[in-house]
Amino acid sequence: METHAIPKEVTDFITRQGGSSLIIKGTAGTGKTTLALQLIEDIGKPGRSFYLSTRVSDESLYRQFPWLEEEEMRSRVIDSSKVFLEAIYESEKEKMEELPEKERKKIDQAKEFLGTIEKKGIPEEVDRTLLNSLEERVPGLERIYDRIDHILPERATLVIDSVEGITHKYGLEPETFIMTLQKDLVENSNTNLILVLEKSEAKELQYLVDGVIHLDRFQIENRDVREIQMVKLRAIGIKQPAYLMTLEGGRFRCFEPFSSIDHPEDITWKSTEDSEDTYSTGIKDLDDILDGGFSKGSYNVLEVKENVSNEEYMLIIRPLFLNFLSKNRGVLATLSGGTHPDILKRDLVRFLSGDLFDERFRIVDYFSYQSDEPYMMALGGKKRDELGKIYTTNIREISDNGSTPILDYTGFDTVEYLRGDEIAIRELLEAVSNTKVSQNLGIGIVKHGLKLSSEIKNMSDNYIEITSVNNTPCIYGIKPKTGIYAIVPHEEKGSPYISLIPIR
Repeated sequence: METHAIPKEVTDFITRQGGSSLIIKGTAGTGKTTLALQLIEDIGKPGRSFYLSTRVSDESLYRQFPWLEEEEMRSRVIDSSKVFLEAIYESEKEKMEELPEKERKKIDQAKEFLGTIEKKGIPEEVDRTLLNSLEERVPGLERIYDRIDHILPERATLVIDSVEGITHKYGLEPETFIMTLQKDLVENSNTNLILVLEKSEAKELQYLVDGVIHLDRFQIENRDVREIQMVKLRAIGIKQPAYLMTLEGGRFRCFEPFSSIDHPEDITWKSTEDSEDTYSTGIKDLDDILDGGFSKGSYNVLEVKENVSNEEYMLIIRPLFLNFLSKNRGVLATLSGGTHPDILKRDLVRFLSGDLFDERFRIVDYFSYQSDEPYMMALGGKKRDELGKIYTTNIREISDNGSTPILDYTGFDTVEYLRGDEIAIRELLEAVSNTKVSQNLGIGIVKHGLKLSSEIKNMSDNYIEITSVNNTPCIYGIKPKTGIYAIVPHEEKGSPYISLIPIR
């Protein structure tokens, strides 16, 4: 599971041999400009790419995208774009001569777009067939062609934001404008052309270009979610039609679909500190969202949606288990269906001592009559009084006779299935009461279709939902109410450490 600025399909499409044309469309505020700028940074080559904005000034771009002030991006995008605009909109030479020396130097630098490595079979001058066939002379278009002429035989990347801004200025039909650039620049002059449309629907234009991507924004339980849709990418296999994305920090970022994670072999879990009133979740971002973590003596519920696998929600549970165990605290767990005790142990002891797990972890097993494993509580066939004794003995062992708190973890799908919904609700009431009195930490896992779902939501101190959006696991709070966050491995530390990236 990874994050990339740009979906791999789009990167492969634009970097393939020969020129490509791509339309970016979507309603206002979906991130079209952010994506266009990200493409310039990630795919456009220095000295051979430029971004032409007809909608906002460079000052506005700086305010909205502070990262553009970095020296390389300033020279590749903002400075050259500003000069480029002046060159287009001031067609008279006298106007150019009146520019300050600093601006003239920028224009001179913009003329040095020519690359150094010549490629066989690539044109050395721009084709102007359709440009010359236009009924009226269009100085702006001619200057675009001139710029690309200076770049050949290297491939240029041109971003126009937006198509409507150019066509309105010169009185052109969008179809005529796009067809002219497609034939002359893309097909006959090896140019990558990225066109931003202000309108979200453009069926009459899509057939003119090689690729179309659509940016969309929708809601899950009144929370904004963003996605990038691959509508058409000629000659490129689309492995996933849509990706979850975010515009956090003025950057475009998409999320790869979840896949099994290979954990490094030599990682030892380093615990995160608790505050005076809370237990850390083991995930710093989640601690920040919850104002320090889970309150001591609180009961907290994680609802796992149907589209989330056990491996996906373990991304959140694993750090919680590891953080509690690493502090020499006990964990009492009734596992949800599909989670095998032996597999759970093998998973956790990769990051801490197996002896510590055996000493402090207890797994409730209603099926087994006996077990040689110290961490298993075999309750199969036991009467009520026997069950009480087994529970009491094991809780004393993992809590040092009550001197340290424990994490009481319950998969309520297992409890409701084995004991019935009435008993499950009664046990929930007891668990919540015991947790608050003992200052332990209660965690309940709820899955789709459980009859106790409404009761447990009302009793919980925190209620968090885990879902999947375009095959990316996400988390959001009901109590407290939060936005949606993508669950990803920590960029520097790697899994099992987790980061939560806000979807904005």
